[in-house]
Amino acid sequence: MTSPTDAELDFVDDVAVFFERDGMPLIAGRVIGWLLISDPPEQSAAELADVLRVSRSSISSATRLLTPSGLVEGVRRRGERQEFFRIAADGWSRMLAGRYAKTAAFRQITEAGLRVLADSTPQRRERLGNVHELYRFLEKELPALWERWEAHASTLDRGGEQ
Repeated sequence: MTSPTDAELDFVDDVAVFFERDGMPLIAGRVIGWLLISDPPEQSAAELADVLRVSRSSISSATRLLTPSGLVEGVRRRGERQEFFRIAADGWSRMLAGRYAKTAAFRQITEAGLRVLADSTPQRRERLGNVHELYRFLEKELPALWERWEAHASTLDRGGEQ
């Protein structure tokens, strides 16, 4: 493995800051950033720690955070004891699908909240009502959007530029 260039590390940091603004720990965002451009695509915890100049325990924490969403997956190579991490081929889709699946659940929560506030003033109900309407809209519209994405994704040339 060659050392990353300054431009590559800048990219990794840009990805990290993007995800940090969404509430993710910085190191998890750096792992995502590096795994998006690393060569080879699979990296051991030791390789990640070396490139990102962090401890192995930080890498362990980050990968434990990233793997449940399906974005990052751990893989083993025959004959090797260590685990390697990579961005899953359909990781971005799985991660977003997981988020979208929660839309109905949160819409139900906001609906219950509106029932709790049934006798309150319209001003008090407004914030929750706005969120409820947004999630109702998303719950209705996301399935069609997802179908269009899947149709589009099925036409992509996975071996070349997209």
